[in-house]
Amino acid sequence: MINKIISNFDKVEIRVTIFEDNKLVRDAFTAIINGTPGLICSGSFANAGDLVHTIQRTNPDVALMDIEMPGLSGIEATRIIHDRFPDIKILIQTVFDDDEKIFAAICAGASGYILKDTKPARLVESIVEVYNGGAPMSPTIAAKVLSLFQKIAPPVSANGHEDDYHLSKREKEILTMMIDGLSFRSIAEKQFIGYETVRTHVKKIYKKLHVASATEAVVKALKHRLT
Repeated sequence: MINKIISNFDKVEIRVTIFEDNKLVRDAFTAIINGTPGLICSGSFANAGDLVHTIQRTNPDVALMDIEMPGLSGIEATRIIHDRFPDIKILIQTVFDDDEKIFAAICAGASGYILKDTKPARLVESIVEVYNGGAPMSPTIAAKVLSLFQKIAPPVSANGHEDDYHLSKREKEILTMMIDGLSFRSIAEKQFIGYETVRTHVKKIYKKLHVASATEAVVKALKHRLT
């Protein structure tokens, strides 16, 4: 299963830096990443102290971030990385699934949010997906995010017209599945198309919506009721 996921890499090696205060969990993540072809753990840390130097030294493509750590929290660390190193994707992994932390992590710049009981194959898939511009979320997280954004989404404009971004029928279907938290692979299976075809559609969606990530696309879709 993991090798099948890795076969979709565009890059030979994706560098992942881990921030996790639990040593057993941290070691497990390190073993999974280093044991997966196409991934390499560029560093693992029990906290986010001296964060900027750590990021500069480890040079990750993806940061796997715990929320609850001593000192600088994962949400604060996410905000710093997002502001200082915008090309780095941040995947939040935590035991918490409450609304406040989910919303805070996404607002801070997290690209994906999954729970720590996620299976190794799904963890690897999430790392690959977030690197490729996706926004992986556990189903329970996706449902909460959808509910949160629906609450804050404003009504249709006073003139009764929605913004028209000229999305095709297929693009709207894919965008709807992204809102539901489906992975690119799951979208491909449901649409009976290839993984790379999904990525091509998603890139077109980003271009039409003038966004740079799946999270931004989901927020804009809900805000303007595009699906």
